[in-house]
Amino acid sequence: MNFSHSYVIEHHPFMSPSQTVRPLHSLTLGDLEESLSVMGQPSYRAKQVMEWAYGREKRVYSWEAMSNLPAGLRSSLEEIHPIRLPEVVTVSGSKDTTRKLLLRLRDGELIETVLIPASPALYGEESDRRTLCVSSQVGCAYGCRFCASGLDGWKRHLTADEIVAQVLLAEKISGERINNLVFMGMGEPMANYSNWLQAVSILNAPWGVGLGARKMTVSTSGLVPRIRDLADQHLQIRLAISLHGASDEVRSRIMPVNKKHPVAELMEACAYYCDRKKQMITFEYILIEGINDSPSEARLLADRSRGLHAKINLIPYNTVEGLPWKRPSEEAQETFLSILRDRGIAATIRREKGHDIDAACGQLRRRVAASSPSGTLPPENDVAPSSLLG
Repeated sequence: MNFSHSYVIEHHPFMSPSQTVRPLHSLTLGDLEESLSVMGQPSYRAKQVMEWAYGREKRVYSWEAMSNLPAGLRSSLEEIHPIRLPEVVTVSGSKDTTRKLLLRLRDGELIETVLIPASPALYGEESDRRTLCVSSQVGCAYGCRFCASGLDGWKRHLTADEIVAQVLLAEKISGERINNLVFMGMGEPMANYSNWLQAVSILNAPWGVGLGARKMTVSTSGLVPRIRDLADQHLQIRLAISLHGASDEVRSRIMPVNKKHPVAELMEACAYYCDRKKQMITFEYILIEGINDSPSEARLLADRSRGLHAKINLIPYNTVEGLPWKRPSEEAQETFLSILRDRGIAATIRREKGHDIDAACGQLRRRVAASSPSGTLPPENDVAPSSLLG
């Protein structure tokens, strides 16, 4: 079930009685042109609006501030396409360190987004500079055993504007341009596929935030059909797989999604993605003591990666209150890494930033608001808007 903002509103001089509310930051340029056309407005108004909404020189957060639009039109647009930025509850950390933003949505739910300053590259490129880790759902239903996001269950999908707003707020608070996005925050992006893809199109577009697709990385726990769908998109967005186990025995123990999409099926989808996109993918691998850090698992992981020309990003487990897992010793971490490198695999250990501010997904949210587990699996919002299909 998608969280819908749409409802019929009272007639206004510029609008059709049948038009429904859609927040401004959920619209593409084409969407806004169509809406303005129904209102009898010229198409160039849409470009004016997008320049106010996203332009570096003009960016504003209210219709009232869009001074080159007629007052009556602004009033109509404010009703039919409201600007709805989440409330910033807390900002943890300081300007030169990892900062976590806790955001309250208009229905009271909490999400997190994490701003990471200049650091060694995530995926073998130059310094990330300003990286933002973006959430795609309130909670998560996929139940990865090591993750805080799903401990309180799944609540709902984020809408496209709620995803876009995380970037706008991070830039507003930091005063700097975000130039790298990783969809690795709360939730499973591929389960919220159409809303997520709509947001990506807005973030990527020259009339929108204008961030190149190659500066965006989406991480999935392994929703095979959506990986194949994304492979067929024209966007050259990067793919990271939350693997965390090279064998079905190990992966199923910590990632329930593996029972629906086993490792072999996942590897086939990854191969399809690599073939279509002609780019390297990344396997994210959280090292958990006594669970997935054995030499045999490292050797199997090397075999899986070699066949796909994949890079491996090793991440020592970040302790989560309420979970029993521990991170391996640094000696065990280095042994695992050396097995991969000795077999010719591009691999790094990324020791996380933000451990002291609960930067792991869902930790700060759990401290601020206690929720009861829902125990239900949400529907995969898996139909891409036809206008975005490549």
